[in-house]
Amino acid sequence: MQRWAKWILVAALAAPLAAADAQQPQGGVPAQAAPHAWLFGTWTGGIFPATETEGAACAAQPTVVFTRDVIMRVSLLDVPYRQRLIETVSGGPDAVEFRLAPAGAAIPPLGGRLPPDSAFGCANPNALRVERRGPNEIVFPNCAEFPSPLKRCTTGN
Repeated sequence: MQRWAKWILVAALAAPLAAADAQQPQGGVPAQAAPHAWLFGTWTGGIFPATETEGAACAAQPTVVFTRDVIMRVSLLDVPYRQRLIETVSGGPDAVEFRLAPAGAAIPPLGGRLPPDSAFGCANPNALRVERRGPNEIVFPNCAEFPSPLKRCTTGN
């Protein structure tokens, strides 16, 4: 009886892995990279000019973090980062346009209003354009809250 229970447990745990493997591209065809993959990681500066871009000093408090599905930015008024979900991304190797999901107004101290730093200070609070200025430097053009360039946090190797 215990032997059957073990096999049932193994089958139950292996089923999601098999399903995930079935969704992977077949025939050696690589999956298409996200148009904003070159942005993934942590960035410093933007609000003020970037100073430290290497090692733990930069990684401990980045200004902006880009992932596949979320952009996080530091908040000047609160401890947690402001997170914005990405709806769509378009662009190429030197510039991308993000359309962000509308931010939810769920902060009771502000009376249900959005925090003032929930966007990036751009004309449209649910859009962000990012332009590459160099191998490790980007800007958010026409975004008042980020007048300075951002620089990628690196490991220093």
